[in-house]
Amino acid sequence: MSRSIPRVARATSLLAAGALAAGTLGAVAAAPASAVPADHLVINEAYLNGGSAGATYLNKFVELYNPTSSPIEVDGWTVQYRSYSSTTAFTGKIALTGTIPAGAHYLVSGNANSTNGAALPTPDAPSTIAFSGNANGGTLALTKTADTLTGDGATVVANPNVVDLLGYGVSNTSETAPVASGYSVTASVNRTDGTDTNNNSADFTSAAPTPTACGEACVPTPNPVEERTIAEIQGTGAASPYDGDTVITQGVVTAAYPTGGFNGFYLQTAGSGGAGDATPGTSDGIFVFGSAAVAKVAVGDHVELTGVVSEFGGMTEITPAAADVVVLDEPAEAVKATELALPLGDAAREALEGMLVTPKGPFTVTNNYTTNTFAELGLAVGDSPLYVPTEVAAPGAASQAVDAENATKRITLDDGSSTNYTAGGKNTPQPWIDADTTIRVGASATFVKDVVLDYRNSAWKLQPTAQLTADDANDVLPATFAGAERPQSAPEVGGDFTLAAFNVLNYFITTGEEYEATTGISCEYFVDRDGVPTTVDECVGQAGPRGAASTVQLERQEKKIVAAINALGADVVSLEEIENSVKFGKDRDAALAALTEALNEAAGAGTWAYAPSPDASALPPVAEQDFIRTAFIYKPAVVAPVGASTVLVGDPAFADAREPLAQAFQPVAGTEDDRFVAIVNHFKSKRSGTPDPDQGAGNVERVAQAHALVAFADTVKAAAGTDKVYLTGDLNSYSKEDPITVLRDAGYVDLEETYETAETYQFDGEIGSLDHVFASPAAAPDITGMGVWSINAMEPIAYEYSRYNNNATLFYDETAFRSSDHDPALVGIALEEQLTPTTVSAVATPGISPLFGPIIAAQVKPRATGTVQVLKGDTVLASQKLVLGVTVVAVPAKALKPGTHQLTVRYTGDATHAASETTVTARVLGR
Repeated sequence: MSRSIPRVARATSLLAAGALAAGTLGAVAAAPASAVPADHLVINEAYLNGGSAGATYLNKFVELYNPTSSPIEVDGWTVQYRSYSSTTAFTGKIALTGTIPAGAHYLVSGNANSTNGAALPTPDAPSTIAFSGNANGGTLALTKTADTLTGDGATVVANPNVVDLLGYGVSNTSETAPVASGYSVTASVNRTDGTDTNNNSADFTSAAPTPTACGEACVPTPNPVEERTIAEIQGTGAASPYDGDTVITQGVVTAAYPTGGFNGFYLQTAGSGGAGDATPGTSDGIFVFGSAAVAKVAVGDHVELTGVVSEFGGMTEITPAAADVVVLDEPAEAVKATELALPLGDAAREALEGMLVTPKGPFTVTNNYTTNTFAELGLAVGDSPLYVPTEVAAPGAASQAVDAENATKRITLDDGSSTNYTAGGKNTPQPWIDADTTIRVGASATFVKDVVLDYRNSAWKLQPTAQLTADDANDVLPATFAGAERPQSAPEVGGDFTLAAFNVLNYFITTGEEYEATTGISCEYFVDRDGVPTTVDECVGQAGPRGAASTVQLERQEKKIVAAINALGADVVSLEEIENSVKFGKDRDAALAALTEALNEAAGAGTWAYAPSPDASALPPVAEQDFIRTAFIYKPAVVAPVGASTVLVGDPAFADAREPLAQAFQPVAGTEDDRFVAIVNHFKSKRSGTPDPDQGAGNVERVAQAHALVAFADTVKAAAGTDKVYLTGDLNSYSKEDPITVLRDAGYVDLEETYETAETYQFDGEIGSLDHVFASPAAAPDITGMGVWSINAMEPIAYEYSRYNNNATLFYDETAFRSSDHDPALVGIALEEQLTPTTVSAVATPGISPLFGPIIAAQVKPRATGTVQVLKGDTVLASQKLVLGVTVVAVPAKALKPGTHQLTVRYTGDATHAASETTVTARVLGR
């Protein structure tokens, strides 16, 4: 029998997890080093690989031991488990009962990975909780409460309800330090002589498993078995008031999952649901767990059962023996589906947990990241995906309000199984998508069948009434999808030439296999369903390549990137996440040259060239450079570089990030007036650095980088002899975050905001833009348009080269779609001589009292769009947009002293009209 267990999108390597653990353990106080007998119940042994090939025992187990001279009652106690890196709630919880005599052991069983090994002695507390037995490990806690533990390592260790704790592998939660190894299919971790120094690494050793049960000596007085309605069992809170009790209940089977890993069925009180609710505030549906139990029933059956109530990962369920599930002969009133109308908070959803529901739309796909692995689709109620809070609201109270609202709007549509289609289910075709049918973020979802609302794997989900498979989709499919079709061509942005920004997803010409062969250093890989490496996970020392595992995989990656760039229609492209080849003993531009060559092979010789790196003397020392870098490619028939490229060197803001790279260009058809500087950036990621609750880690560092970028731009534009500057790249900052504000406050025009483009990135079921293009005030009037080509971020990751042959369905092709995880942005730019000359006229009137400043009426001919600014010297006092070529600008009273002032009225230009200005005399009344 298997269980649905918490899902992990990707396995973090041992080395990376070790670093995480090392950074967390310092918060846990060191314990006395002397070995003394424990004066409390202890975790004595943990066997973590039951059922696997070669296993000694079929099931995993945790053995407790009472080293004291007195019996210890454990009614209401629990053994809890969570994964090695989690700082949230423990996900597995096993209720304990009875009294453990002095010197006695107590056996708690877990799940079986497969069918190998001998049966355990009869456990005192049986369960099917899955304790991880891999190198990363996990955390086991013995607690005096049924309440779920939560918090970081120090918080859990300090919890007064925690009697004993075992962290193993590289767990971030342990007593002093985890026991790092020693567990396998034939070995468990064993406490030495019942001692407890509060140091897991010192208190445990490796030995053959010796499970010992307490048996009849610990059997408690059984609780009376009582008949309860499902609503009574569910209760009005998140957990059942009868957790751990044995109950008798009845209902109608609404959904059954004999295959796919759920191994159970949903039972709902006969006649319940629909518009009327006889039990407001509590649910009339519940999950019944057991593969033998579900084999006895079918949807529509009227069933009576007897079983134990428990909470599994926050979901209330009953576990009966097969003999205690009886299909009744008498008919029952049919269950009716209840309307599910989001947004709803957790409490309102809890009242419908396990019930048959009819989701009330509209719904939009907002998350398809786990579609590839677990056949899940994140939905948002409404006509659009959810936005990253700081994409649409300022950090702080405003973004937190968006975050809270998002939580009430999202829900996951599942496939009625715990199948991982890239692991145990890798030879089973995906049920939602195939090589020709994608479901993109932004697609509308329309429900055509009722579903069950459940809570599993820490998320609210909608389950079809049977497992959805590729073969039975027409019979089981609960929803259909439309819209958000793939854009087959890049957006039209106009202009005489174009500039683009593109993150190329760790394009490394140094493959994992080459790195291992030339250095002798071993690497870990992500592999396809045949075990063939696809991409590098990590190399020993964390200093290796980050891209393709092999030449074959590099070719697959390259074909998609080449297809995307050649179809983008750009004349200059700033690149991020391309290999810094000097870190591998090659010419710094080797990867850049290889990509340029591949582009020319597809587009024609001489179509593309690249901007060479500066001389080594003008670069940071190689040891200080990152393994990825930024770069420029361009079409020499359209633009020509002016001078050498420049890297910002020596600024402490970029001590742990990629330094900005600047290059001046001049259009071949233009003049020096059209010369511009492009500066490509890749700011510090959100994964490390100074924590920020709303903007991710590293925000302080990114703010410093934004200020340094502004100063660098002033330097390079002066050297290039132009005020036209474009700042491009992956700034790892969403549109309302502090680093973006720094650039706006410096006068740079946010073209994404001006042209209301699509977002470039998807993360955790929310969309936003990490990739930006800014124009200096002098460059902004030349812009004819900006757009984002949505070929990557809104696509399921199944189509990425890195997921080649992960599933029975081959999703990979050589098109541009999912060539990266970021979408490219494209900007159209006009030559100066192509802009229509304009004249601006203006008249100023004084304020009508000392409380009001002058009012400037302005007109631009020929009729234009854009903005008119009023300046005193170089200071902008006020601005206003034109409407039909005219506008009125009110100057704040406090902006000028009383008296007469000469003011500049400046039209900043638009896509087809050149900038122009005039002067007016304005009078400010005395105060």
